[in-house]
Formats: sequence, structure tokens, C-alpha cells
Amino acid sequence: MPLSLTPSRIARLIVGSPSRFDLWLRLLHTASLECAAEIGVWKGDFAQAILASFSALTKYYMIDPWAHLPDWNKPFNVNDQTFEEVYAEALRKTDFAANRRIVLRGRTSAVIDEIPDQSLDFAYIDGDHTLRGITLDLIQLLPKIKDGGLIGGDDFVNKPWQHGSAYEPTLVCPFAVYFAEAMRLPFVALPHKQFLIQKAADASFSFVDLTGTYSDLSLKKLSQS
Repeated sequence: MPLSLTPSRIARLIVGSPSRFDLWLRLLHTASLECAAEIGVWKGDFAQAILASFSALTKYYMIDPWAHLPDWNKPFNVNDQTFEEVYAEALRKTDFAANRRIVLRGRTSAVIDEIPDQSLDFAYIDGDHTLRGITLDLIQLLPKIKDGGLIGGDDFVNKPWQHGSAYEPTLVCPFAVYFAEAMRLPFVALPHKQFLIQKAADASFSFVDLTGTYSDLSLKKLSQS
């Protein structure tokens, strides 16, 4: 993944992008994509799009418990029978690339060691968006990314009560930004509630908002928005 993927170049590549799928396809087509991972596969729509668009992608890790979790208070925590149906759908949608996908059924902490360190060109996080979930996913995923590789993610929303006060708040924003700052890596807020972090040994932290909607990342401000 080239280090020339600067915020200005990203902005040019994604201008007018109609969806998160199109946005990531535009960005990822800037370089050869050989090894990637997705945390939080659900029904397999994102995996299907990536596998269909990158013939040189030889390994695609699909990480998801596909099981009801007693300690995860989010709307997508459906019953086990429904999860079996969701799992089967994810497999059907990616069967065309069965020789390139690697299904890791379990939480990130349980399966992350199946991925070699510094092996991933790209990883996409769309799993447990609680504070616990995004913390564990980002910290455990970073060593698996190659120098110059990318971490992308979904649900970078500046409204923590995304699913209402009955559910655990969504805290991908601002934690993902603070993680990038701690690791001294550049961070870009993208349209369609997406974010991008690029790993580079000689990088420094920067925060670039290409949407104009993340001017104040304090929890007090976010919780009142």
C-alpha cells in the first residue's frame, strides 16, 4: 500500500462516492491488495464486494463469532438460530472465492493469532462498536498490518447513542482517533461514517476530517449532539 495515499489524494479519489462500498473500492484500487481481513462480517456483503473486485487478493480473513453474546448489548446481537442463518448467507455470498477466504469464527481475541504479524495490506473493522470492542479490535489488529498498510472502519459516528439509550453507546468515535494519536499514525475521517488509519514506521499523528462534521471530539460534546 503506497505511502502516497495522502489526504488530498484520498479526497480526489472519493469525491462523489455514493456508498461506503464504492469509497473503499476506489481507495483500495490504488495498490495491489494481496492479504486482507474483516472484523464483523455479518451477512458477507462487504467481503463479497472486496473478493469480487480484487483477483490478486489471495487471503481474506473473515472474523465474526456469528453467535449470540451475553455481554454485547447491541441490536445486532440476535439469537443463535438467526446467527446460523446469517453465517450461512455470508458463506453463500463468498463461495465463489472459497479458495481465497479464511473463515475465523470467533471473537477477535480468540482468533487473531491465526493471522501472522505484518501480513495484512488492509483490515476493515465493522464488529463490536462499543468502547470495549473497538479498543480490543484496534490494539490486537495493528501488529498484523504491514508497514504502509491500512486499517479502515465503519460507524465512525459523532452520536454515541446511535441505537438509543437502551443500548451500549457506539464509541468508535472518538476512540479510533485517540488510538491513532497514541500510535503516532495519521487518521482520516471519511464520508459514509468511515475512517482510515495508515500504518507507517516513520509517520506522525494527524487528524484530517474530509466531512467537516468532527470539529469537537470531546465526549461531553458528542453526548449532547
